[in-house]
Amino acid sequence: MTTALRAEPLTRWRPHAAVLAFGAFAVGTDGFVIAGLLPSIAASLHVSVAAAGQLVTVFSIAYAVLAPVLAALTASWSRRAVLVTALAVFAAGNAITALAPGYGMVLLSRALAAAGAALFTATANATAAALAGERERGRAIAIVMLGVTSSLVLGAPLGTVIGGLLDWRATMWLVTGLGLLAVPAIALRLPATQANGDGDGTGDLRAFLAPLRDRRIIILLATTVVAFTGIYMPYTYVSEIFAPAAPAASGGSALAVLLLVYGLSGTAGNLTAGQLADRYGPRRVIVAVTLVLTAAFALTPLGRHTLPAAVATIVVVGFLSFSVTTPQQHLVITLAGPGAGMVTSLYQSALYLAVSLSGGLGALALEGGAARLPYLAAALTLAAAALTFAGGRARR
Repeated sequence: MTTALRAEPLTRWRPHAAVLAFGAFAVGTDGFVIAGLLPSIAASLHVSVAAAGQLVTVFSIAYAVLAPVLAALTASWSRRAVLVTALAVFAAGNAITALAPGYGMVLLSRALAAAGAALFTATANATAAALAGERERGRAIAIVMLGVTSSLVLGAPLGTVIGGLLDWRATMWLVTGLGLLAVPAIALRLPATQANGDGDGTGDLRAFLAPLRDRRIIILLATTVVAFTGIYMPYTYVSEIFAPAAPAASGGSALAVLLLVYGLSGTAGNLTAGQLADRYGPRRVIVAVTLVLTAAFALTPLGRHTLPAAVATIVVVGFLSFSVTTPQQHLVITLAGPGAGMVTSLYQSALYLAVSLSGGLGALALEGGAARLPYLAAALTLAAAALTFAGGRARR
Protein backbone atom coordinates (compact mmCIF):
# COMPACT_ATOMS: atom_id res chain seq x y z
CA MET A 1 0.00 0.00 0.00
CA THR A 2 1.19 3.52 -0.76
CA THR A 3 2.28 5.36 2.34
CA ALA A 4 0.97 8.81 3.13
CA LEU A 5 3.14 11.84 3.51
CA ARG A 6 4.56 11.97 6.99
CA ALA A 7 3.41 14.58 9.45
CA GLU A 8 7.06 14.99 10.39
CA PRO A 9 9.68 15.55 7.66
CA LEU A 10 12.38 13.01 6.93
CA THR A 11 15.57 13.70 8.85
CA ARG A 12 17.60 12.52 5.87
CA TRP A 13 15.76 14.17 3.00
CA ARG A 14 18.87 15.58 1.32
CA PRO A 15 19.97 12.31 -0.38
CA HIS A 16 16.51 12.02 -1.93
CA ALA A 17 16.62 15.64 -3.06
CA ALA A 18 20.07 15.06 -4.56
CA VAL A 19 18.76 12.15 -6.66
CA LEU A 20 15.87 14.32 -7.83
CA ALA A 21 18.38 17.07 -8.66
CA PHE A 22 20.27 14.66 -10.91
CA GLY A 23 17.05 13.93 -12.78
CA ALA A 24 16.48 17.68 -13.06
CA PHE A 25 20.03 17.99 -14.44
CA ALA A 26 19.14 15.56 -17.24
CA VAL A 27 15.89 17.38 -18.00
CA GLY A 28 17.59 20.78 -17.91
CA THR A 29 20.41 19.63 -20.18
CA ASP A 30 17.85 18.50 -22.74
CA GLY A 31 16.07 21.84 -22.60
CA PHE A 32 19.19 24.01 -22.89
CA VAL A 33 21.35 21.97 -25.27
CA ILE A 34 19.11 21.98 -28.35
CA ALA A 35 19.80 25.65 -29.08
CA GLY A 36 23.50 24.91 -29.53
CA LEU A 37 22.79 22.00 -31.88
CA LEU A 38 20.40 23.74 -34.27
CA PRO A 39 22.87 24.21 -37.16
CA SER A 40 23.93 20.56 -37.18
CA ILE A 41 20.33 19.36 -36.74
CA ALA A 42 19.25 21.54 -39.66
CA ALA A 43 22.01 20.19 -41.90
CA SER A 44 21.32 16.59 -40.96
CA LEU A 45 17.56 16.81 -41.48
CA HIS A 46 17.87 19.03 -44.59
CA VAL A 47 15.80 21.88 -43.17
CA SER A 48 16.55 25.51 -42.40
CA VAL A 49 17.91 26.61 -39.05
CA ALA A 50 14.62 28.44 -38.50
CA ALA A 51 12.73 25.18 -39.02
CA ALA A 52 15.09 23.37 -36.67
CA GLY A 53 14.38 26.10 -34.14
CA GLN A 54 10.78 24.93 -34.05
CA LEU A 55 12.02 21.94 -32.05
CA VAL A 56 12.44 24.37 -29.15
CA THR A 57 8.97 25.82 -29.76
CA VAL A 58 7.30 22.40 -29.90
CA PHE A 59 9.08 21.32 -26.71
CA SER A 60 7.98 24.47 -24.87
CA ILE A 61 4.36 24.30 -26.00
CA ALA A 62 4.07 20.59 -25.26
CA TYR A 63 5.62 21.13 -21.85
CA ALA A 64 3.21 23.94 -20.98
CA VAL A 65 0.10 22.10 -22.19
CA LEU A 66 0.89 18.62 -20.91
CA ALA A 67 2.21 19.47 -17.43
CA PRO A 68 -1.21 19.93 -15.76
CA VAL A 69 -2.88 17.26 -17.89
CA LEU A 70 -0.37 14.59 -16.89
CA ALA A 71 -0.44 15.74 -13.26
CA ALA A 72 -4.22 15.20 -13.20
CA LEU A 73 -3.98 11.79 -14.89
CA THR A 74 -1.39 10.57 -12.37
CA ALA A 75 -3.07 12.13 -9.31
CA SER A 76 -3.61 8.77 -7.60
CA TRP A 77 -0.14 7.39 -8.30
CA SER A 78 2.70 7.38 -5.80
CA ARG A 79 5.36 10.02 -6.34
CA ARG A 80 7.90 7.28 -6.94
CA ALA A 81 5.81 5.75 -9.72
CA VAL A 82 5.22 9.16 -11.31
CA LEU A 83 8.92 10.08 -11.25
CA VAL A 84 10.08 6.75 -12.69
CA THR A 85 7.43 6.88 -15.41
CA ALA A 86 8.32 10.49 -16.20
CA LEU A 87 12.01 9.69 -16.68
CA ALA A 88 11.15 6.64 -18.78
CA VAL A 89 8.97 8.76 -21.08
CA PHE A 90 11.65 11.46 -21.16
CA ALA A 91 14.34 8.93 -22.09
CA ALA A 92 12.11 7.33 -24.73
CA GLY A 93 11.46 10.71 -26.33
CA ASN A 94 15.16 11.49 -26.57
CA ALA A 95 16.01 8.01 -27.85
CA ILE A 96 13.43 8.42 -30.62
CA THR A 97 14.93 11.83 -31.42
CA ALA A 98 18.35 10.19 -31.77
CA LEU A 99 16.95 7.50 -34.08
CA ALA A 100 14.41 9.57 -36.04
CA PRO A 101 15.07 9.55 -39.79
CA GLY A 102 13.19 12.75 -40.60
CA TYR A 103 12.07 16.14 -39.38
CA GLY A 104 8.47 15.18 -38.63
CA MET A 105 9.44 12.32 -36.34
CA VAL A 106 11.94 14.54 -34.53
CA LEU A 107 9.19 17.09 -33.85
CA LEU A 108 6.91 14.41 -32.42
CA SER A 109 9.70 12.97 -30.30
CA ARG A 110 10.45 16.39 -28.81
CA ALA A 111 6.83 16.60 -27.67
CA LEU A 112 7.18 13.17 -26.03
CA ALA A 113 10.38 14.22 -24.27
CA ALA A 114 8.64 17.39 -23.09
CA ALA A 115 5.82 15.30 -21.58
CA GLY A 116 8.30 13.36 -19.47
CA ALA A 117 10.25 16.49 -18.54
CA ALA A 118 7.11 18.37 -17.46
CA LEU A 119 5.83 15.52 -15.32
CA PHE A 120 9.22 14.95 -13.69
CA THR A 121 10.06 18.55 -12.83
CA ALA A 122 6.73 19.39 -11.23
CA THR A 123 6.63 16.16 -9.23
CA ALA A 124 10.28 16.37 -8.18
CA ASN A 125 9.86 19.84 -6.65
CA ALA A 126 6.66 18.87 -4.83
CA THR A 127 8.25 15.65 -3.58
CA ALA A 128 11.41 17.30 -2.26
CA ALA A 129 9.34 19.95 -0.50
CA ALA A 130 7.09 17.32 1.10
CA LEU A 131 9.97 15.15 2.30
CA ALA A 132 11.84 18.09 3.82
CA GLY A 133 8.87 19.58 5.62
CA GLU A 134 7.73 23.17 5.94
CA ARG A 135 10.77 24.48 7.82
CA GLU A 136 13.27 23.39 5.15
CA ARG A 137 11.02 23.46 2.09
CA GLY A 138 12.96 26.25 0.40
CA ARG A 139 16.29 24.44 0.80
CA ALA A 140 14.82 21.25 -0.66
CA ILE A 141 13.42 22.99 -3.72
CA ALA A 142 16.73 24.84 -4.18
CA ILE A 143 18.60 21.52 -4.27
CA VAL A 144 16.33 20.18 -7.00
CA MET A 145 16.67 23.45 -8.91
CA LEU A 146 20.44 23.13 -8.53
CA GLY A 147 20.15 20.36 -11.10
CA VAL A 148 18.61 22.82 -13.56
CA THR A 149 21.21 25.55 -13.00
CA SER A 150 24.00 22.96 -13.19
CA SER A 151 22.70 21.83 -16.55
CA LEU A 152 23.09 25.41 -17.78
CA VAL A 153 26.70 25.53 -16.59
CA LEU A 154 27.82 21.94 -17.31
CA GLY A 155 25.24 19.88 -19.18
CA ALA A 156 24.47 22.15 -22.12
CA PRO A 157 28.14 23.01 -22.89
CA LEU A 158 29.13 19.33 -22.61
CA GLY A 159 26.30 18.27 -24.90
CA THR A 160 27.24 20.97 -27.41
CA VAL A 161 30.87 19.85 -27.44
CA ILE A 162 29.86 16.21 -27.96
CA GLY A 163 27.54 17.28 -30.75
CA GLY A 164 30.41 19.17 -32.40
CA LEU A 165 32.94 16.34 -32.06
CA LEU A 166 30.62 13.48 -32.95
CA ASP A 167 27.05 14.24 -34.01
CA TRP A 168 23.93 15.86 -32.56
CA ARG A 169 22.40 12.39 -32.24
CA ALA A 170 25.23 11.44 -29.87
CA THR A 171 24.14 14.31 -27.64
CA MET A 172 20.59 12.95 -27.63
CA TRP A 173 21.94 9.58 -26.51
CA LEU A 174 23.85 11.35 -23.75
CA VAL A 175 20.66 12.99 -22.50
CA THR A 176 18.83 9.66 -22.73
CA GLY A 177 21.50 8.02 -20.58
CA LEU A 178 21.43 10.81 -18.01
CA GLY A 179 17.68 10.43 -17.62
CA LEU A 180 17.91 6.68 -17.11
CA LEU A 181 20.73 6.92 -14.56
CA ALA A 182 18.43 8.46 -11.96
CA VAL A 183 15.75 5.76 -12.30
CA PRO A 184 17.27 3.01 -10.09
CA ALA A 185 17.92 5.35 -7.14
CA ILE A 186 14.38 6.74 -7.31
CA ALA A 187 12.78 3.32 -7.78
CA LEU A 188 14.70 1.67 -4.93
CA ARG A 189 15.14 4.40 -2.35
CA LEU A 190 12.48 7.10 -2.64
CA PRO A 191 9.53 6.72 -0.22
CA ALA A 192 6.32 5.83 -2.06
CA THR A 193 4.37 8.89 -0.94
CA GLN A 194 1.19 10.06 -2.63
CA ALA A 195 1.73 12.05 -5.82
CA ASN A 196 -0.77 14.72 -4.90
CA GLY A 197 0.14 14.82 -1.26
CA ASP A 198 -3.33 14.11 0.04
CA GLY A 199 -2.06 11.19 1.99
CA ASP A 200 -5.23 9.13 1.86
CA GLY A 201 -4.42 7.22 -1.24
CA THR A 202 -7.75 7.98 -2.87
CA GLY A 203 -6.46 10.21 -5.63
CA ASP A 204 -9.66 12.30 -5.40
CA LEU A 205 -9.41 14.51 -8.50
CA ARG A 206 -11.78 17.12 -7.03
CA ALA A 207 -9.46 17.56 -4.05
CA PHE A 208 -6.55 17.65 -6.44
CA LEU A 209 -8.11 20.52 -8.40
CA ALA A 210 -9.42 22.39 -5.35
CA PRO A 211 -6.44 24.78 -5.04
CA LEU A 212 -7.40 26.35 -8.38
CA ARG A 213 -10.34 27.96 -6.60
CA ASP A 214 -7.88 29.89 -4.45
CA ARG A 215 -7.50 33.45 -5.79
CA ARG A 216 -4.02 33.71 -4.28
CA ILE A 217 -2.79 30.79 -6.38
CA ILE A 218 -4.26 32.23 -9.57
CA ILE A 219 -2.50 35.54 -8.85
CA LEU A 220 0.77 33.72 -8.19
CA LEU A 221 0.55 31.80 -11.48
CA ALA A 222 -0.16 35.04 -13.35
CA THR A 223 2.77 36.65 -11.53
CA THR A 224 5.00 33.80 -12.68
CA VAL A 225 4.18 34.49 -16.33
CA VAL A 226 4.84 38.22 -15.91
CA ALA A 227 8.03 37.80 -13.89
CA PHE A 228 9.68 35.19 -16.09
CA THR A 229 8.72 36.85 -19.33
CA GLY A 230 10.83 39.71 -18.01
CA ILE A 231 13.59 37.47 -16.68
CA TYR A 232 13.98 35.30 -19.78
CA MET A 233 13.86 38.19 -22.23
CA PRO A 234 17.37 39.55 -21.53
CA TYR A 235 18.75 35.99 -21.37
CA THR A 236 17.20 35.04 -24.72
CA TYR A 237 18.73 38.09 -26.40
CA VAL A 238 21.89 38.35 -24.34
CA SER A 239 24.01 38.30 -27.52
CA GLU A 240 22.22 41.40 -28.82
CA ILE A 241 22.15 43.32 -25.54
CA PHE A 242 25.85 42.79 -24.88
CA ALA A 243 27.01 42.91 -28.51
CA PRO A 244 29.28 45.95 -27.87
CA ALA A 245 31.15 44.02 -25.15
CA ALA A 246 30.93 40.58 -26.77
CA PRO A 247 30.94 41.13 -30.54
CA ALA A 248 30.44 38.27 -32.95
CA ALA A 249 33.93 38.97 -34.26
CA SER A 250 35.34 37.53 -31.02
CA GLY A 251 34.31 34.09 -32.22
CA GLY A 252 31.76 33.68 -29.46
CA SER A 253 34.36 33.36 -26.71
CA ALA A 254 33.28 36.55 -24.91
CA LEU A 255 29.63 35.51 -25.09
CA ALA A 256 30.55 32.07 -23.74
CA VAL A 257 32.19 33.77 -20.76
CA LEU A 258 29.04 35.79 -20.09
CA LEU A 259 26.83 32.70 -20.26
CA LEU A 260 29.13 30.77 -17.94
CA VAL A 261 29.11 33.63 -15.44
CA TYR A 262 25.33 33.80 -15.71
CA GLY A 263 24.99 30.12 -14.89
CA LEU A 264 27.42 30.23 -11.97
CA SER A 265 25.89 33.33 -10.40
CA GLY A 266 22.42 31.89 -10.98
CA THR A 267 23.39 28.72 -9.11
CA ALA A 268 24.52 30.82 -6.14
CA GLY A 269 21.33 32.87 -6.29
CA ASN A 270 19.12 29.78 -6.32
CA LEU A 271 20.75 28.27 -3.23
CA THR A 272 20.73 31.59 -1.37
CA ALA A 273 17.07 32.21 -2.17
CA GLY A 274 16.09 28.81 -0.79
CA GLN A 275 17.64 29.60 2.57
CA LEU A 276 16.15 33.10 2.66
CA ALA A 277 12.68 31.77 1.82
CA ASP A 278 12.86 29.39 4.78
CA ARG A 279 14.05 32.14 7.10
CA TYR A 280 11.97 35.16 6.08
CA GLY A 281 9.10 33.65 4.12
CA PRO A 282 8.88 33.18 0.34
CA ARG A 283 6.62 36.16 -0.42
CA ARG A 284 9.00 38.68 1.17
CA VAL A 285 11.91 37.22 -0.77
CA ILE A 286 10.01 37.37 -4.08
CA VAL A 287 9.02 41.00 -3.59
CA ALA A 288 12.52 42.03 -2.53
CA VAL A 289 14.27 40.16 -5.35
CA THR A 290 11.95 41.39 -8.11
CA LEU A 291 12.33 44.98 -6.93
CA VAL A 292 16.14 44.76 -6.89
CA LEU A 293 16.05 42.93 -10.23
CA THR A 294 13.98 45.78 -11.65
CA ALA A 295 16.78 48.19 -10.73
CA ALA A 296 19.41 45.82 -12.14
CA PHE A 297 17.60 45.56 -15.49
CA ALA A 298 17.13 49.34 -15.62
CA LEU A 299 20.87 49.80 -15.16
CA THR A 300 21.88 47.03 -17.59
CA PRO A 301 22.34 49.37 -20.60
CA LEU A 302 25.14 51.09 -18.65
CA GLY A 303 27.10 47.83 -18.46
CA ARG A 304 26.93 46.67 -22.07
CA HIS A 305 29.87 48.48 -23.61
CA THR A 306 32.93 46.79 -22.07
CA LEU A 307 33.50 43.17 -21.13
CA PRO A 308 34.36 43.82 -17.44
CA ALA A 309 31.21 45.92 -17.03
CA ALA A 310 29.18 43.28 -18.84
CA VAL A 311 30.53 40.52 -16.56
CA ALA A 312 29.68 42.57 -13.46
CA THR A 313 26.19 43.19 -14.78
CA ILE A 314 25.66 39.51 -15.60
CA VAL A 315 26.80 38.47 -12.12
CA VAL A 316 24.10 40.63 -10.52
CA VAL A 317 21.36 39.83 -13.03
CA GLY A 318 22.09 36.09 -13.04
CA PHE A 319 22.10 35.91 -9.24
CA LEU A 320 18.79 37.72 -8.95
CA SER A 321 17.10 35.99 -11.89
CA PHE A 322 17.57 32.54 -10.35
CA SER A 323 16.50 33.81 -6.93
CA VAL A 324 12.83 33.98 -7.92
CA THR A 325 11.76 30.47 -8.90
CA THR A 326 12.60 28.67 -5.65
CA PRO A 327 10.65 31.10 -3.40
CA GLN A 328 7.76 31.05 -5.87
CA GLN A 329 7.56 27.26 -5.80
CA HIS A 330 7.89 27.35 -2.01
CA LEU A 331 4.92 29.74 -1.88
CA VAL A 332 2.75 27.88 -4.36
CA ILE A 333 3.27 24.57 -2.53
CA THR A 334 2.45 26.24 0.79
CA LEU A 335 -0.75 27.74 -0.60
CA ALA A 336 -1.81 24.59 -2.44
CA GLY A 337 -1.46 22.16 0.45
CA PRO A 338 -2.87 18.76 -0.62
CA GLY A 339 -3.18 19.93 -4.22
CA ALA A 340 0.52 20.72 -4.62
CA GLY A 341 0.90 18.18 -7.43
CA MET A 342 -1.49 19.99 -9.75
CA VAL A 343 -0.32 23.48 -8.85
CA THR A 344 3.38 22.75 -9.30
CA SER A 345 2.56 21.38 -12.75
CA LEU A 346 0.65 24.56 -13.56
CA TYR A 347 3.61 26.55 -12.26
CA GLN A 348 5.84 24.75 -14.78
CA SER A 349 3.29 25.55 -17.50
CA ALA A 350 3.44 29.21 -16.53
CA LEU A 351 7.25 29.14 -16.77
CA TYR A 352 7.25 27.71 -20.27
CA LEU A 353 4.52 30.09 -21.37
CA ALA A 354 6.82 32.87 -20.18
CA VAL A 355 9.67 31.42 -22.24
CA SER A 356 7.51 31.59 -25.37
CA LEU A 357 6.29 35.12 -24.62
CA SER A 358 9.80 36.37 -23.87
CA GLY A 359 10.95 35.43 -27.34
CA GLY A 360 8.08 37.18 -29.10
CA LEU A 361 7.98 40.31 -26.96
CA GLY A 362 11.76 40.53 -27.00
CA ALA A 363 11.80 40.41 -30.78
CA LEU A 364 9.36 43.33 -30.90
CA ALA A 365 11.42 45.28 -28.36
CA LEU A 366 14.59 44.75 -30.39
CA GLU A 367 13.09 46.78 -33.22
CA GLY A 368 13.59 49.83 -31.01
CA GLY A 369 17.18 48.88 -30.27
CA ALA A 370 18.78 46.27 -28.02
CA ALA A 371 19.52 48.85 -25.33
CA ARG A 372 15.79 49.35 -24.74
CA LEU A 373 14.98 45.69 -24.16
CA PRO A 374 16.17 45.64 -20.48
CA TYR A 375 13.77 48.50 -19.74
CA LEU A 376 10.82 46.35 -20.83
CA ALA A 377 12.17 43.53 -18.66
CA ALA A 378 12.38 45.98 -15.74
CA ALA A 379 8.76 47.02 -16.24
CA LEU A 380 7.66 43.39 -16.13
CA THR A 381 9.60 42.51 -12.98
CA LEU A 382 8.25 45.64 -11.30
CA ALA A 383 4.73 44.50 -12.20
CA ALA A 384 5.57 41.06 -10.78
CA ALA A 385 6.63 42.65 -7.48
CA ALA A 386 3.32 44.54 -7.30
CA LEU A 387 1.31 41.40 -8.10
CA THR A 388 3.18 39.39 -5.47
CA PHE A 389 2.46 42.06 -2.86
CA ALA A 390 -1.20 42.19 -3.91
CA GLY A 391 -1.40 38.40 -3.73
CA GLY A 392 -0.45 38.53 -0.08
CA ARG A 393 -3.48 40.72 0.62
CA ALA A 394 -5.90 38.68 -1.49
CA ARG A 395 -8.36 36.36 0.21
CA ARG A 396 -8.69 32.73 -0.65
